Amino acid sequence: MTMTYPHERAIDSFRSSTARWLFGSFAGWGTLLLCFVGVGLLILGWRWLRNFSSSYEVTDQRLIIRRGILIKTVDEIELYRIKDVRLEYSLLNQMVDIGTIALTSSDPSTVGGAFVLRDVPMARDRREGLRGLVERARQRRGVRELDMDPVGTPALAG
Repeated sequence: MTMTYPHERAIDSFRSSTARWLFGSFAGWGTLLLCFVGVGLLILGWRWLRNFSSSYEVTDQRLIIRRGILIKTVDEIELYRIKDVRLEYSLLNQMVDIGTIALTSSDPSTVGGAFVLRDVPMARDRREGLRGLVERARQRRGVRELDMDPVGTPALAG
C-alpha cells in the first residue's frame, strides 16, 4: 500500500521475504528441520506474520516503514539524513538474493544504533539505489555532512 505525498515520487515498495529467508539462511534451514518435530511450523508462522505486517516504501525523499496489524506504526527517515547504508549477506543469502540493509542516520528513529531491514529481496540492487537517492536528496537540499574526528576537529564529508 503506497501512500506518498503529491510532491514525492514513489521509487520502490517491498516486504521482507519469508520464502527467501527460509531457503537462503542457516536459520531458515534449521526451521525446516524443526518442522519435522512441529516446532518449525510455529517459528515459520511467527516469521511470516512479522514479515507480512511490515512494509517498506522508498520515495525520492524518504524511506517509509509501516509495521503492525492491529496496532500500526509508521516511521519515516528523510533520505538526506542517512549517513551510511550497509549491506550484510551470507553465501546462502547470495544464492537466493536476499540481504540485510542497516542504515545509520541523524534521524531520531535511528538514535542508538542502525535501523535494520532484514531479509530484503534484491538487497544489493536496493542498497545501490538507496545510496544514489540519498546523494540526490542531499544535493537537492544543499546538505553536507560534518563529521568530527576523535579529538573534536571537524572533517567535511560528502
